[in-house]
Amino acid sequence: MSLLTVHPENRPEDVEIIREPEAIAQKLWEIGVLFERWTADQELLPDADQESIISAYRPSIDRLIDRYEFRSVDVINVRPDLPQKAELRAKFLSEHTHDDFEVRFFVDGKGLFYLHPDDRVYILLCEQGDLISVPAHIRHWFDMGENPDLKAIRLFTSPEGWIAQFTGSKIAEAFPKLEQYLAQYV
Repeated sequence: MSLLTVHPENRPEDVEIIREPEAIAQKLWEIGVLFERWTADQELLPDADQESIISAYRPSIDRLIDRYEFRSVDVINVRPDLPQKAELRAKFLSEHTHDDFEVRFFVDGKGLFYLHPDDRVYILLCEQGDLISVPAHIRHWFDMGENPDLKAIRLFTSPEGWIAQFTGSKIAEAFPKLEQYLAQYV
């Protein structure tokens, strides 16, 4: 189940909770973030390869490519047995921006996107079927959890534009990580 919570940046304990996908999409669009729910055009096996996954979502992917002129598409697969999972998780837990969109479609699994466009922090729990497109230069961070288990389609206009530019802010430390968030709100 997708879930959005909105918090004042200086009072993380104050919260607005939004659970309906249409209301989530509307609230995020107010800050320029695209949120959609996608379904596959064909059944996918748990061990489906990149080509099969992209094929299953081709019409939705092509619509975004046409709209935003994305140049590449790939699939990442992060599992709990990944040896470098702690390092990979830590890499995205600090607030940063990109010169390009950050687009993720969750084929499987879950993760938390934290968006900080103004004096509020929007925390979006993304799960299977969720697409998020974060525009360039929006401050954000991401938590895949202690035991990451996700498969996601990524779209890029250029690989160089996706390099993280860290803000140096410690704001991420004030908000719950994935496991605490799930215990508190789900």
